[in-house]
Formats: sequence, C-alpha cells, structure tokens
Amino acid sequence: MTTFESIAKPKPKLWLAAIKPPMYTVAIIPITVGSTVAYAQTQSIDLNILGTFLLSAIAIIAWLNISNDVFDSDTGIDINKAESVVNLTGNRNLMFWLGNVFLALGILGIATISWWQQDINVVAIVLLSCFLGYTYQGPPFRFGYQGLGEVICTICFGPLAVSAAYYSQTQSWSIANLIASLIIGISTSLILFCSHFHQVKDDLAAGKLSPIVRMGTKMGAKVLQWSTASIYALTAFGVVAHLFPVATLLVFLSLPLAIKLTNFVSEYHDRPDRVRTCKYLAVRLQFVSGVLLVLGFYL
Repeated sequence: MTTFESIAKPKPKLWLAAIKPPMYTVAIIPITVGSTVAYAQTQSIDLNILGTFLLSAIAIIAWLNISNDVFDSDTGIDINKAESVVNLTGNRNLMFWLGNVFLALGILGIATISWWQQDINVVAIVLLSCFLGYTYQGPPFRFGYQGLGEVICTICFGPLAVSAAYYSQTQSWSIANLIASLIIGISTSLILFCSHFHQVKDDLAAGKLSPIVRMGTKMGAKVLQWSTASIYALTAFGVVAHLFPVATLLVFLSLPLAIKLTNFVSEYHDRPDRVRTCKYLAVRLQFVSGVLLVLGFYL
C-alpha cells in the first residue's frame, strides 16, 4: 500500500480535489445530451428514467475516480499526488471496496431501467462501458499506461454513454445521436488529454506511455488544437446535413473557452507548474459546450 508521509492531516482543499466535483459533469452531460436528442426527435421524455440514469452515472463516475486512485497507488505513479484518496486515507483496501459499492449502486440503477423496459440493451451497453473503463487503469490491462486512455474515454463517454441514454428513452438508434455522441466523447477525452501535460516525469518514472509522453508536449498542444476544433466541425456538419437543428450552432458560443484552452496550453505546454490547471479549462469547455448542445436540441 502506498503511503504519503508528507501529509500530516488531510486538508479540506485536498479532499475537495480528491472528490473532483467538476468531474461529475462527465456523467451528467452525456446522459443529458442523449436524452435531449431523444426529446427533440420524439417530443417526449421519461423523467423517471432520466433521473435514475443520472444518479446511476454519477455513482459509476465515483467508482471510476476512486478505482483509478487505487490502481495508480499500486504502480506508485501517484506517490506525489497529494489529492489521491488512497494517500489521504492511507487505506487502499477501504477505497477499493468503497469504489465497488458505488459501482454496484450504479449498475443497480441501470438494471432497474432495463427491468422497467423489459429490454436488456441499456444495461448491456453500460456494462460494456464499465468494463472498458476498468481496462483504463485496472490490472491486468492498464491500457491507460499504453496511451489508449483517450480512445477509451471517447468511446465510453461518447457513443456508449450518449447512445445508452438515447436508447433508454426511445429503445431505438439514431445517426444524429451518434454524431452528437462523438462531440461529447471528444470534449470529454480532452479533459484526460490535458491532465497529462504536467506529469510527464511521473508518467515516465512509472512506465506510463501517455499520449503526451509519446508525442511530447509541443506536439500535444497542436493535437489539442485540432481535437478541440473537431467539436465545432462536427456540430456544423450535423446542421449542414440536416441531422441537427440549426439551434445547435449555439455550441459556437463556447468557442472563446476553446480558444482560451488551446492558447493556454500552447504557451505553457512545457511548464508543469503552470499547465497543470489546463484540465480545469477543459472541464469548463466540456460542460459549457455540452449544455449549449442540449439547449440547441431542446429548442
């Protein structure tokens, strides 16, 4: 079990950072987007299903955050991470089982939706998403250490999560929803991508070949620019192809946040002390662009 001798007393700020409240937007936005696309196409929505799905998604994200700290503690990569829940509590096993409790609650909620509908598809999609989420850090896979985390993140929070939410409302599939899911998957994976810029040395020491380790911070900053631009390109395509309502162009109101993020990383990509906050800019972009996309489909 990893210890963290330098922390005499857990501080409220460290616990707040460990709980990661802003990160729960990655649960709320995909489910809301999928459900709103369904509403735009059917003019109806089941609020009981939506509420149950949101609570379940939040529980699953809690499991993901806790389990990632647990598995990172096993490799020693989080030795300098003060806000790790394992380092704060000093009890790896307690955190492991607490995470599993959240996972069980989340799966129970999704299973309830499938039971209501007498349709196994929603719980099957979510189980697949959870499995892929486990492979990110969990043994024996640890695909995140091979630089595949962003791919997993895009799939789980995009096509899988958004499509599951859409299906939970319509019990059908949609091309428009698939394109919307790619937008959300990409914007969510940007958060993970940005989290690597400041920890290249720790990743290298632990043998983690993150995308930034592989390509370098300068190239990573350029990749960030193109990836961010794809959010707006996909939205425009959806409108031009008559798959999205014109109101979804509201997403472009988040463009100043995108420019701020990419300029910030371009300027400080090789300065870990400064660039470490870029992931919070990415969280803000994901949330605001997601809300604007929801509003566009709703209108």
